[in-house]
Amino acid sequence: MTGKERILKALSIAEPDRVPLFIHGINEGPIMGIGRHFTDGLPEGKQFHEMNDSEKGKLIETLLQLLEIFHIDGFTCLPIGPGTEFSDARPLVDDWGVGFERSPHGIPIPSVHPIRNESDLVGYRPPAPKREQLLLVELMKERFGDRKALFWMMRGAFVRSWRLMGMMNWMTAIYENPKLLHRAARMVTDYSLEQLEMLAEVGLDVLIVEDDIADTNAPLISPEHFLEFVNPYNRELVDRAHGMGMKVVRHSDGNLWSLLDILIRSGYDGLNPLEPQAGMTLKKVKAYCGERLCLLGNIDCQELLPAGTPEQVRAAVRQAIDDAAAGGGLIICSSNTLHPGVNPENCIAMFEETRMYGRYAREGV
Repeated sequence: MTGKERILKALSIAEPDRVPLFIHGINEGPIMGIGRHFTDGLPEGKQFHEMNDSEKGKLIETLLQLLEIFHIDGFTCLPIGPGTEFSDARPLVDDWGVGFERSPHGIPIPSVHPIRNESDLVGYRPPAPKREQLLLVELMKERFGDRKALFWMMRGAFVRSWRLMGMMNWMTAIYENPKLLHRAARMVTDYSLEQLEMLAEVGLDVLIVEDDIADTNAPLISPEHFLEFVNPYNRELVDRAHGMGMKVVRHSDGNLWSLLDILIRSGYDGLNPLEPQAGMTLKKVKAYCGERLCLLGNIDCQELLPAGTPEQVRAAVRQAIDDAAAGGGLIICSSNTLHPGVNPENCIAMFEETRMYGRYAREGV
């Protein structure tokens, strides 16, 4: 089977020839740390926004080689280039007018919010989606064709709205100005629906609705508010993507147990990243909804991948497969991005063990 075939079969809750392997996201450091094993001339010590065009090209080519060498079945693309949060602009302001500060690792953190009240929204003009920001999808499609599944991470109604308004302002508006939340959600959803048309044209396979809504203990808002202000808008993305022949995965860190039934009813095909520290134990989630949702996760990137040993990582991969592979509907990936703190050797151990241990022909799987 091709990687794309494996991913799509798992998302249909069926058994492919082996458990698929997926990279939800990967930062510059791990790309270069893994890339040292098969190439040289990497721009080490630089973050993406600090690289010149030649160095960026080298990093992207190394990523493409990594996906090939380690038999990665699917990969998530993000918007890159001018007007995105991953541009090299200084100061960094995206097309929406949201300003960002960079963490010491170069990760953009929203810090300036253009919409604070009703009057700000009246005078606000949202951007139009840009085809050039889909460059990574087009590069992947050109390189791999239909051999690997192409994912796109699209910000959901909650995340994109609070970035525009500020988290505290969004939360306050639940009680003081709910109409503002609906207007903001309508605006950002219309943008996403338009962008989805472009993604269909370039051959996207899987849409990820990224809408982080919980911390390690519970969702940030009540199920009732989730149903009123967030879920109806994200369901539009689910329905439209399905109508275009795509699969749809819901992404959120944190403890999602009180929202899980809502997400299942909303029609998602999969759920990731299943954060173990938040009680999203793979075996427990599999028992609860493994016949209705494909599970994408949950090799721990908080403690295990940064500080564990390769053998501990291999053991965690085997445990995940034992816990959730039966019957299909499992895709192995880390419990969030392969961030700058992960050990590249542990990433390789995760890749290799998934491929070696995850064959469904093996007794017991």
